[in-house]
Amino acid sequence: MAEKVVVKAEKREGRGKNDARRLRSAGKLPISVYGGGGETVAAVVELKDLAAILRSDTGQNTIFSLDMTGEGSGDVIFHDRQIDALKGRLVHADLRRLAKGEKIEVTVPIHLVGEAVGLKEEGAVMNQAMREIKVLCEPSKIPEFLEIDVANLEVNESVHVSDLQVAEDVELHELPETVVASIVVVKEEELEPQLETPAEPEIVGKDEKDSEESES
Repeated sequence: MAEKVVVKAEKREGRGKNDARRLRSAGKLPISVYGGGGETVAAVVELKDLAAILRSDTGQNTIFSLDMTGEGSGDVIFHDRQIDALKGRLVHADLRRLAKGEKIEVTVPIHLVGEAVGLKEEGAVMNQAMREIKVLCEPSKIPEFLEIDVANLEVNESVHVSDLQVAEDVELHELPETVVASIVVVKEEELEPQLETPAEPEIVGKDEKDSEESES
């Protein structure tokens, strides 16, 4: 088992956008820590430490130890995070303390395994409607991902949430009949035949009127 990551933190004294901007300029990240029977605490950590966790295989579902000055150490997990849309940079994070025996809801990715037989048909493609799913379980039981076998999937057939295999102590928070993936056939749209330009409609009575005017 990999050694648990420890992130150092300090309580945040300043407040406001200017203070947050100053911290980020110094490579720091403002965070909020809550749950686990304790009060919500504003703190600051090294940006690189949390960024490295998010880039790991377990990503936002990583359980790590937060060692806060004056508070001691405790296990936490990402609850929410804010990303700068322009720079793609982490600008704030909410961390949740973990209490022993407590179940939490997290989102895990869904992986399709196997080569579907239906894909051999011309124009057939795999349509994956769900790429992740919410589960409820103890932090130590969080699966890295869930697999679903699509090898026997034919054209116009689907696999559903009920086909996902999970441990007994993991609950899926999605309706069993929800479609995860299906095989559909994509055909080129037939071009509509170009219609000939309709002839200008004949105006009844037009010649008679012109003739009458010329005779008068």
